[in-house]
Amino acid sequence: MPPGPLAPHAPLAPLARELAALPPSLGPVRVIGIDGHAGSGKSTFAGRLAGALGGAPVLHLDDVATHEELFDWTERLRAQVLDPLAAGRAAHWAPYDWVARRFGPERVLEPALVLLVEGVGAGRRALRPFLARLMWMEMPREQSWGRGRNRDGRELSLFWDGWERAERAHFADDPSRPFAHTLVRQSGTGYEWSSGADATAQGAGFVTGSDELPRP
Repeated sequence: MPPGPLAPHAPLAPLARELAALPPSLGPVRVIGIDGHAGSGKSTFAGRLAGALGGAPVLHLDDVATHEELFDWTERLRAQVLDPLAAGRAAHWAPYDWVARRFGPERVLEPALVLLVEGVGAGRRALRPFLARLMWMEMPREQSWGRGRNRDGRELSLFWDGWERAERAHFADDPSRPFAHTLVRQSGTGYEWSSGADATAQGAGFVTGSDELPRP
């Protein structure tokens, strides 16, 4: 089902209106990629942006990846999600259970006005042709990883060691930030973003949203 009306008074409403006005990029759907280092706040931002879009669906790439395929999930995503949506059909996919180490029950994703795809690798070269907009969470790698480690605790420190090596290799071969249309930063009072051809240029100006961030 398509999302409901835009939330006109939401702090991210200007950005939501901009995204909703884009031409469709995958069948009837405007796919918005939200990429960045692990721990950079992609999921939180995607949730708030989805709310500003009136309840747009969010696809988390953590649900598509597996322990054995941290980044080798492109064909599965294309077959289960991208190809059906391109044809105007509902997508049927099964999210990965990181605790049970297997895929869970099937879910259905109907074509919508806007679909947010968030996760490390959302802006990879294999996905960029299907994106109406690529957004990058502008936070240094080490800071992002530190936040992620603190969030997950010491029990997952070995996983994070492997993840950091895998993420370094991924972005070295297939960087996303140089191709981003919009950079997003967290400030003390909310989110700031820059859009346009010069978004990734050094010193690009940011338009400030007044969204209040959750306190730790």
